Amino acid sequence: MKTDKKQILDRCNAMSKNTLMETLKIEYTDVGDDYLVAKMPVNEKVHQPDGVLHGGAMVALAESVGSTASYLFLNTEDFFVRGIEIAANHVRSIREGEVYARAGMLHQGRTTQLWQIRLTDAEDRLISVCKLTTIALPKKKQ
Repeated sequence: MKTDKKQILDRCNAMSKNTLMETLKIEYTDVGDDYLVAKMPVNEKVHQPDGVLHGGAMVALAESVGSTASYLFLNTEDFFVRGIEIAANHVRSIREGEVYARAGMLHQGRTTQLWQIRLTDAEDRLISVCKLTTIALPKKKQ
């Protein structure tokens, strides 16, 4: 990587201040040349009424990691990135611990990007698979 891994993760975590990511206690933990990883605690604050992780919280984690990965890996000097579609398949429930999300790019077009985000538990068991489509829109020149 061009920049120090710790600096990148520190920047990602600093961007989360006063956002939904801070509310959900999402923490970026690893980054590579083509992926970004974050974790989120699973507790009663992100449960649905029957005591398992709420699907909406999983999707919020997935979109946060995918969108932040877009920010890291695309030209954000000239473009800004927005999520335009997300789909999730939840395959296992989790009641406590942490859930990990790893975003990797499946397709990088000039305008749209397709990300796969795999959510797993601490034992690397699959919890959910999400696909996120992002769009890179040109910034207006001043």
